[in-house]
Amino acid sequence: MKAYDGNDTAEGKNDRLKVATYNVNSIRSRLHIIIPWLTRHKPDLFCMQETKVDDKEFPDREFKDAGYHIAYSGGKRYNGVAVASAEELDMVSFGFDDGGPADTDRVLYCIYSGIKLMNLYVPQGRSRDNEQFKYKLEWFDRIIRYLERHSSREDPVICCGDLNVARENIDVHDPKRLLGHVDFNPEVWKAFDRLTAWGFTDIFRIHHREERGLYTFFDYRVPRSLERGLGWRVDHILATGCLKDRSKDCYIDLDARRMEKPSDHTILVAEFAPI
Repeated sequence: MKAYDGNDTAEGKNDRLKVATYNVNSIRSRLHIIIPWLTRHKPDLFCMQETKVDDKEFPDREFKDAGYHIAYSGGKRYNGVAVASAEELDMVSFGFDDGGPADTDRVLYCIYSGIKLMNLYVPQGRSRDNEQFKYKLEWFDRIIRYLERHSSREDPVICCGDLNVARENIDVHDPKRLLGHVDFNPEVWKAFDRLTAWGFTDIFRIHHREERGLYTFFDYRVPRSLERGLGWRVDHILATGCLKDRSKDCYIDLDARRMEKPSDHTILVAEFAPI
């Protein structure tokens, strides 16, 4: 896997659109990671999940001081989504609009320089015999219906975030033992495939087709999970065809997981040539 050297320049930044996603697992606990990362790597869009903070307590000042606009929706203790953008977003909305549970703390839809973005924190599902797992599967169909109302396959669309799916055997460290988990089983694969069939490509796998051992999540509960390579790739950046064709790179930055008091996830980055 490519090790990112962090040598961004103003000129280099204009050459590529850089999009990153990070399940922060409490944003106020990860500012020591996030703000320096933004300053060093200068993404155009930085998507966050599990911010776990009421809107009135969101640390928006820190993002503004770093030169970023910020949009967010969340609640205390659970869920929460946010997007930091280098330029002001053209529009932003939260939640589904289909008459079901809105889940405004799990869905952020915005437009940035003509690019439509869905930042998602998909429900995990608890267990396969739990109603929450059925809700998770339905969630993917709700994403598709939302996209059909607000965009088309021909548009430049990015769908990213913690999607709580490891799609391939190489996306988990022990596929035989983990088969049947709510994030790794045939039912959730089919739901994920329905989403990608709408018009998306997994950008990471364009650049790392058969590579194993590349993960975005390392469970706190597993001793030395990062050092032992005991991870999952459940965070994704999906893009429609016009962006797929402009994809230049996609990589996992493990440094964020190596830092003091890290999230159990790390940062996934995709870079695209400008449209």
